[in-house]
Amino acid sequence: MNLEQELQRARAQSFCRRWFLRDCGIGLAGIAAGSLMASEVGATTPAAQNPLMPRKPHFAARAKRVIYIFQAGAPSHLELFDNKPQLSRHDGQLPPAGLLKDYRAAFINPNSALLGPKFKFARHGQCGMELSEVLPHTARIADEICLIRTMQTEAVNHAPAQIMMNTGSQQFGRPSLGSWTMYGLGSESDELPGFVVLTSANGTSGGASNYGCGFLPTMYGGTPFRSAGEPVLYLSNPGGIDKEAQRSSLDTLNRLNDMALQSSADPEIAARIQSYEMAYKLQTSAPELMDLSKESPQTLEKYGIKSVKEANFARNCLLARRLVERGVRFVQLFHEAWDQHSNLTAGLKQNCINTDQASAALVTDLKERGLLEDTIVIWGGEFGRTPMVQGGNDGRDHHNRCFSIWLAGGGLRAGYTHGETDDLGFNVVADPVHVHDLHATLLHLLGFDHTRLTYRFQGRDYRLTDVHGRLVKGILS
Repeated sequence: MNLEQELQRARAQSFCRRWFLRDCGIGLAGIAAGSLMASEVGATTPAAQNPLMPRKPHFAARAKRVIYIFQAGAPSHLELFDNKPQLSRHDGQLPPAGLLKDYRAAFINPNSALLGPKFKFARHGQCGMELSEVLPHTARIADEICLIRTMQTEAVNHAPAQIMMNTGSQQFGRPSLGSWTMYGLGSESDELPGFVVLTSANGTSGGASNYGCGFLPTMYGGTPFRSAGEPVLYLSNPGGIDKEAQRSSLDTLNRLNDMALQSSADPEIAARIQSYEMAYKLQTSAPELMDLSKESPQTLEKYGIKSVKEANFARNCLLARRLVERGVRFVQLFHEAWDQHSNLTAGLKQNCINTDQASAALVTDLKERGLLEDTIVIWGGEFGRTPMVQGGNDGRDHHNRCFSIWLAGGGLRAGYTHGETDDLGFNVVADPVHVHDLHATLLHLLGFDHTRLTYRFQGRDYRLTDVHGRLVKGILS
């Protein structure tokens, strides 16, 4: 029996209790209010009353939470992670004609001159991982990360490629990795959403589809938090409404929603009830979460945070650690700034200044607190960049045949570089990793067989990896 069937059975069983809820005048609002009070004394909420209650995976998991740092816009693997001395030697020359057979570029004429890497590389850590000079902080955690140089995707433009990386499909409407994680595992947080989204720099091309729930019930979707001001808009009560009046109004609204739920058993109504209760709790928990003033000066310095009120990528990384400490299952950071069709050298330098220190600090902070061993950290974008030049002599176009990402934490092989690309960083020559393969492996680390984590929609069983995907055993510890 899959998870969807278990939830359907639980909803069916709830019909047997409706006479009690109706005739005793309690309703789900009363249960929810009781749950709020019971949680203060350590009581637990039954799964039938709390659809987000933690659930067991298919088998023992190596990790139980994820922080996905999505560097949208596509960081250049050739300047950051995949050293290509031969590309430097052929700078300004045309690529071999055979290399371009059946190749599709997003904007440039594929038969454009080759462009040598703009930065130097060196080996770091006991593992000897090669990394760019513009990633000095990542270099210090080389022995903690697993670098994949052979990622592949079908998508060649930002929106479909971002959606592909996050949902396993180039089409809108599929559940995101975070939503599948929530669907499979539930949430460990009573006071915060189980799936939280934080953004910095520009908005992503894929938009809300990158963290949406698709056809899964709404309760499994990501909740965007604002980096400045109120974490969630309209979270505070308007003037003249005190806590007692709010609670009374919410109880009345929940009773009305409960009546609709009794007549239809629509999971979206249950999600609505859950969202109202979560919003009520967030009024206390969210401001406390966002207040960094109690973090030590040493911690703020480690992340590169100069002001606890300044909204930026570094702040979001520290918030990610605070979120997982509070039981949040999936945290996703979006930072769209990496689309260097021109101004490659200056753009990459600035992006690394903005993100390198905090990314590395997050990994070391998690390790120092004993959280890294069962937390997966992912760093990467939607595709790579071409070995051919664009924008005069200082830019690269989109490239989907190979690109690099790194991971760290629960169950991943630390200090390891996976896969090999050709001398120009154009094609994979050993150990390719498709997006579906990455998703299958991440689900495995979370305790799931990716072929069995399914949801029936419009007459067929869907899964994150659709009909593809294999376990990448080489990156497992």
